[in-house]
Amino acid sequence: MLGKINQKAIEKAMKKMGIKTEEIDVDEVIFKCKDKDIIVSNPVVSRVVMGGNETFQVSGDVSEVPKEEFSMEDVKIVMEQTGCSEEEARNALKETKDIAAAILKIKNSNV
Repeated sequence: MLGKINQKAIEKAMKKMGIKTEEIDVDEVIFKCKDKDIIVSNPVVSRVVMGGNETFQVSGDVSEVPKEEFSMEDVKIVMEQTGCSEEEARNALKETKDIAAAILKIKNSNV
């Protein structure tokens, strides 16, 4: 079994090996992936500098949010051009994956 860990001794040993650590005060960490965002709330972030390389260690409450293929600005453009609701604009954009095609789809369905 491991005994009580002496934090000062660990820091001293790391300093001898050329490893520098620093706690960073951070409110939120977001990893922007291709298909989703990974959000770390209430994070504890440490910067570790070793051998000229800098790495970060992050822990906290993790949640994943899938990315939408279009922005709110895209939705607004479709709504303005067609007079449709936000839901109709989003559905058309999801189906067509193109602003112009979504506008045409909605306009043609209203004829």
